[in-house]
Amino acid sequence: MKRFFIFSLCLFLISSCATEKDYLITFQTRFGNMKAILYDATPQHKENFIKLARSGAYDSTTFHRVIKDFMIQAGDVNAKTPGETPVEYTIPAEFNDTLIHEKGSLAAARQADQVNPKKESSGSQFYIIQGRTFTEEELNAMMFNRRTQQKQDLFRRLLGKEEYANLRKEIIQLQQQGNYAAIQEKIEGSDAMIEKEFGPQPDYTLTEQQRQAYTTIGGAPHLDRDYTVFGRVVEGMPVIDSIANVVTGAADRPVDDVYMTVKVEEVSKKELRKRYSNYYPAEKK
Repeated sequence: MKRFFIFSLCLFLISSCATEKDYLITFQTRFGNMKAILYDATPQHKENFIKLARSGAYDSTTFHRVIKDFMIQAGDVNAKTPGETPVEYTIPAEFNDTLIHEKGSLAAARQADQVNPKKESSGSQFYIIQGRTFTEEELNAMMFNRRTQQKQDLFRRLLGKEEYANLRKEIIQLQQQGNYAAIQEKIEGSDAMIEKEFGPQPDYTLTEQQRQAYTTIGGAPHLDRDYTVFGRVVEGMPVIDSIANVVTGAADRPVDDVYMTVKVEEVSKKELRKRYSNYYPAEKK
């Protein structure tokens, strides 16, 4: 019985030590290194990224799409040497209203809504936000435009459904008459139909956290609730700006390749909190 108790205690201690560690990611580039943490609130994205990074899949890949004042995109492992196992799967979206696209955020790339209505993430590609700062007026206008665009897109999808054939005919007649005010009224009054067909929709209002971030450090607010944020750069922020400033050519690809190597280090949560207290989650009481 004593031996069993000691053995169980050892297992408990080992398990406790494991849960007291987390991962620190290092992106090595010719402009310097960036260090990032990954969020527990997005477990599938975190696990997938660590798996690929530990396997070396990201090593010798490039930041293949760079748009100044927006983001730097990387992780296209399928562009590496032929013969390696391609990444063709997707990851279910893991949206979290507190994980936003502020400068330094690490998020998953994905295909467009037309072919990916569930907004599932690429199995390997990701981007890091540079973004820019916004005024309150710009943020308000952006959210209004998002709500308007969302409703218009969903209304078009409604018209494509056979059960709304009569509504479609009515809209066509109004278009032929040039009565766009009546069409707008139809769109504005479509909330119940949209919710019935597509479920509740985000209202695209900004939280105080979002307004604070986007008016100070900046970011890309139009991506919130549309792409999964699963981590954050906590050291080496100037490297983001350096990569974002490179000369680009067709398809926003840097003229001179920016290669990276990705390393994964296990670090105690206590040390991460000490080093990155502004970013790493506080210990739960």
